[in-house]
Amino acid sequence: MLLTFRLLGFGWNGGGILLDPSIQSPKLIAVWTQIEPLPLVVSQPVPIILGLVLFSIGHAFIFRWLSPAWPSGIYARAWRMAALVFFLSFLFWEFFTPFNQFGEPARLIGLELFFWATIAIVEGFAIAAVFEWNTLEKNS
Repeated sequence: MLLTFRLLGFGWNGGGILLDPSIQSPKLIAVWTQIEPLPLVVSQPVPIILGLVLFSIGHAFIFRWLSPAWPSGIYARAWRMAALVFFLSFLFWEFFTPFNQFGEPARLIGLELFFWATIAIVEGFAIAAVFEWNTLEKNS
């Protein structure tokens, strides 16, 4: 998230494309920069970072539970985990919040979905690699 949303989307100092008033919804900009209290990820990021780590641990438990039903191997299982997280979390989030509540333009939602897909793929491969590494070594 640091490389996608923070660096590219919002910018290090708030000047990123997702806060550009010429293309972004004024409501969304106000939520992130003006309406008090500001989102915790902006004002006090530590609890959010810890929460994201807990979500990843939860995703690892879900992987452990579902992966025996999937084809074996890091790639096959990583892609399935990434798709699961993307469709059940990130796609729903973008539809319900930025699109529904903030009136965010479709092209920015598309950019955010690209960011979320990147995050889901990296997480899927990280989890699959950790759980499948021993199987890879045994097959070598």
